[in-house]
Amino acid sequence: MQRTEKYFEQDAFRTGCKSVILAAEPDEKTGGGRIALDGTVFYPEGGGQPADRGTLTLPDGTVLRVQDVHEQAGIIWHTVDALPAAAAPGTAVAGCIDWDWRFDKMQQHTGEHILSGILHQMFGAENVGFHVGTEAVRMDTSVPISPEGLRQAELAANRIVWQDVPVLVSYPTREELAALVYRSKKAIEGQVRIVTIPGADVCACCGTHTRTTGQVGQIKILASENYKGGVRLSVVCGARALAAAQAMRARQADVGALLSAKADQTAVAVHRVYDEYTALKFTHFGLCSQLFDALAQLTAPDADAIRTLPGLDPDGLHRLAVRLTEATTGLCAALTPTEKGTGYCLAQRDGDVRALTKALNAALNGRGGGKPGICQGSCAATPEQVERFLKENNKL
Repeated sequence: MQRTEKYFEQDAFRTGCKSVILAAEPDEKTGGGRIALDGTVFYPEGGGQPADRGTLTLPDGTVLRVQDVHEQAGIIWHTVDALPAAAAPGTAVAGCIDWDWRFDKMQQHTGEHILSGILHQMFGAENVGFHVGTEAVRMDTSVPISPEGLRQAELAANRIVWQDVPVLVSYPTREELAALVYRSKKAIEGQVRIVTIPGADVCACCGTHTRTTGQVGQIKILASENYKGGVRLSVVCGARALAAAQAMRARQADVGALLSAKADQTAVAVHRVYDEYTALKFTHFGLCSQLFDALAQLTAPDADAIRTLPGLDPDGLHRLAVRLTEATTGLCAALTPTEKGTGYCLAQRDGDVRALTKALNAALNGRGGGKPGICQGSCAATPEQVERFLKENNKL
């Protein structure tokens, strides 16, 4: 079978084409299938860039939705949602890509080139992983980069966008390629396609890109984390960067309204609320300690102590159970109602509550565990049901 001509390599802004079906293979599981064409505007998944979406229209007007595209041995296969008999080899079809989908990927991919090239220039960082996700671009670097370094690189990358320099595609000869310094994640056999962004990057790449850097719009690093000796970046470009900024502004407005603070004062207001929260938390800790002491003092030295208090977090449950074990050698249980049932902490001085905890979990749809002297978890029953179970089974 002849190789598919790649119209997207010649013109990434071409949205449609007339083609001829070379082969059609049905998929009995889905009711669709896949179609190979003699030429296509559909970019196949590869190099970190997702495949194009769109439609293939048959001569009788039947529209097949292209859901995925892959290349095998130079032949580009289009996965479609249906494969009627009319979609036979030799049939002419009209292909049309989802342009909004394509342009978004072009913005992300070109932005990745710019940022990767800048990181390489500034820090010698290699891009060792890249994927255009549905929400953000994931980029993995080979070396660690500080937050300040990333800020400087982000600024430098956006300066390339503002300069609106052309994105150049070339096919150098073997001799020209040998003299060229360029980025590449893997060794490439045969003709190499080079994408050059003046001042930013020279890279071997098969993907689609904007005509100029200005069409990228903006490059924004949303997040970074240490990853395998380097950093993993979450990046958005173009329309995604605008959407991220709008969402951030909406969140800031919500926070500002809650704190009665202007946009440039929300951080100050949050610090104030955090300080107040910390003081209240400290006060709450002290009051709980006094309450736990009072409950312990009401407990006989050898009696079981099952206490239910609303509003306790896991730490509070643990503290109450431990405090009760200081007052009695009997079974101690701290319970608190939750949205899904009951949080519990079982404890016994010089005892082993693991068997009782296991039985409670089995009987009341719970989960949890711990050490012989203390176990903690939650279950779907009410505190009253848990207390009744413990009283009936506390000799396990």
